[in-house]
Amino acid sequence: MALLAFAPQGYEGYLVSVEVDIRRGIPGLDVVGLPDSAVKEARERIKTAIRNSGFELPGGRILINLAPAGRRKEGAGFDLPMALGVLAAGGQVAFRQDSPLLVMGELTLGGDCRGVSGVLSAVAGAAGLGVRDFLVPWANLEEARAVRQARIFAIRRLSELPRIGTRLLDPRDGGDRAAPRGEAPPELPEDFEDFAAIRGQEELKRALEVAALGGHHLILFGPPGSGKTMSARSLAGILPPLSPRESLEVTRIHSLAGLLPEHSGLITQPVFRSPHHSASREGIIGGGRPLLPGEVSLAHRGVLFLDEAPEFHRDLLQNLREPLETGRVNLVRADGNCFFPAEFQLILAANPCPCGNLGKEKGVCICSPQEVRRYWRQLGGALMDRIDMRLPVRPLDSGDYAKGPGESSAQAARRIRQAREFQARRYTGEGEGAGPPPRNSRLTSRQLSLYCSLEPPEKAVLAKAIGQLGLSSRAVDSLQKLSRSLADLEGEERIGRHHLLEALQYRRYGDGDFFWQYG
Repeated sequence: MALLAFAPQGYEGYLVSVEVDIRRGIPGLDVVGLPDSAVKEARERIKTAIRNSGFELPGGRILINLAPAGRRKEGAGFDLPMALGVLAAGGQVAFRQDSPLLVMGELTLGGDCRGVSGVLSAVAGAAGLGVRDFLVPWANLEEARAVRQARIFAIRRLSELPRIGTRLLDPRDGGDRAAPRGEAPPELPEDFEDFAAIRGQEELKRALEVAALGGHHLILFGPPGSGKTMSARSLAGILPPLSPRESLEVTRIHSLAGLLPEHSGLITQPVFRSPHHSASREGIIGGGRPLLPGEVSLAHRGVLFLDEAPEFHRDLLQNLREPLETGRVNLVRADGNCFFPAEFQLILAANPCPCGNLGKEKGVCICSPQEVRRYWRQLGGALMDRIDMRLPVRPLDSGDYAKGPGESSAQAARRIRQAREFQARRYTGEGEGAGPPPRNSRLTSRQLSLYCSLEPPEKAVLAKAIGQLGLSSRAVDSLQKLSRSLADLEGEERIGRHHLLEALQYRRYGDGDFFWQYG
């Protein structure tokens, strides 16, 4: 039997071969192959769990080798495969010898199998290498079932191994395909506000719809209490559901991070992540020991919202530039390199100045120009150049309070879904494999020239804007992509002059002023 375990390393990880040898000598159990402390401690858990599950610990000296021996093995997910290897080597459990079996799970002293993180990543990665049979804890069954070509067997306690071994010998057994009754996969909490809660501010609502349609990055700035945070949270509620391929990617990342609840299946809605400004670099970008995805990867295919953005450390904000450009985070460490996907939509919120009263009617700003300049310098020009839309948010007036609720998130989402269908017809054949068509904000240079071409009148408007605003080449591309989204929202194939002018309106702030003033 080829007994395999899984060691996560970034998004992909690698397979570990579990080899067991029993020889004459003083009774004991040793683990080699560069195990960390958690894997070394598994020796006592394994011996106790085997005895408490009705099995006999084989006599003699037991040696477990985790290959490849030169790569560190971390985590508690090696308990179950090592226990299975010991029982199989002792002749107490029989499995197929001609087919590899990947096993993951943590053991309690009583022999129960606890869920572990990274199961979906392990199953998806091993299935791509030809492994068909998998044994996982019952708590991880739903996420493992997301890989359709795999045969998944779930185990609650170690004493079930003989029965599962018999099932594995039967090629007609398709594995465990259903969750137990009364244990339906719970939905992850949806952290968003309804569009109807935004009173007035029609320009803001339209900007949010455009951003949601094209995946454009957005910054909202205005006095405290003007609705920036609520508006950002409402964006998550109008994003279309994830495609099957996107769901698998997002769920895989959350599985690696250990954030999936027990008995949970695929994440089907875009994720909204909102870290505090005191978060560390590893918490936002990823890293640590063991390597875990950061907030930029946990927001993959969703929204990353940084409230009070200038309060974040400047170096941390500048670290966002690479994932914004490439859609992934590359982590380089002494013991190897790895990556995590990080194709997210960035939403920033900020006050116009440190005290928050700059530009506020009947408000008195007590900040000096130097303080305002220092406040906005935290973001930096290079990061701001990657922000497609910059929008001031003003406090509501008395007339807005008198108005009833506006359109709901469901109504706005319906318009965006129709515009996405309009885009899909144009981008037929442009998606990656079975993935969805590209969003306008992620169009390549070739796609930009093909789908965002301008007629001579619009080219003249753009050329004039370049001269007056001193736009960078990235900003020019951003304007064309944003204009494309504005046209798509109206169901128009041709980018018109009014689309380009509206896109320019969203770039008015932040490029030429040393502080952001209204007007």
